[in-house]
Amino acid sequence: MIYLKSFKLSSFIDSNPNAYPDSVFRHIAGEVFVFDRITICYGSNGAGKSSLLNIIANKLQIKGSERLTSYGENKYALNFINYCSYELGEDERERKHHSLPAESQYLKSEDILYEIKKIQQQQALRESLLFHEAQVASTREALEEYSRSQKLQKQLENISFGQEKYSNGETSLQFFDNYLQPNALYLLDEPETSLSPANQIKLAEQINELAKYFDCQFIIATHSPFMLGTLQAKIYNLDARPLRTAEWYELENVRFFYSFFQKHYNLFQ
Repeated sequence: MIYLKSFKLSSFIDSNPNAYPDSVFRHIAGEVFVFDRITICYGSNGAGKSSLLNIIANKLQIKGSERLTSYGENKYALNFINYCSYELGEDERERKHHSLPAESQYLKSEDILYEIKKIQQQQALRESLLFHEAQVASTREALEEYSRSQKLQKQLENISFGQEKYSNGETSLQFFDNYLQPNALYLLDEPETSLSPANQIKLAEQINELAKYFDCQFIIATHSPFMLGTLQAKIYNLDARPLRTAEWYELENVRFFYSFFQKHYNLFQ
């Protein structure tokens, strides 16, 4: 399903060289991104991947978009976003969408880390409380009843995030299981955060299935070679001059990994 067909960046760029976000997109002013079911915005650090997703989210007023105060609420940001434009896609009967699905949202890497910490905290606290209850519970049935009780829930709610807990890849995958639902547009900023290479591939395969079978559309900012090589996506290379699409194996970050392992090829024999 294509909910967002295209997005055109502002063709007006302020002459002030320090104006943000004008300065980031000066080299691709007025460019049009045409989206597929999965579209990747690739680029090195500072290429504008995250800024692009946030501008799209602001223009579309998608849940999770950062407020314009993130840009200083200045005339440059307001003008840039106002001058951007977009076109919605069509449904399976070629009828134009008039709005985006209500469940659509923009998930930033920092949001993911924060939610992972909350999930991990709840799991650790629950396990700790159940362990202590097991020491005093008279029977297994009593322990099981406590595990389902409002008392346990209330205890969890009353405990703050005072203890530091570690996040992990499994918790991150659980986060995506909870948040990525059918029939929606998702803007994902570096979803590989905290994931091992194996779990990055697992997440990419999940995204492929959601796009192919569950009417989801994704616009993803990433430079992970594992995500790039697994996602069945159209890839825009924001490092290119002029802007153009590319195959994943042509991208500089992927070629860097390839060169590194080629250099140490003999160690793997």
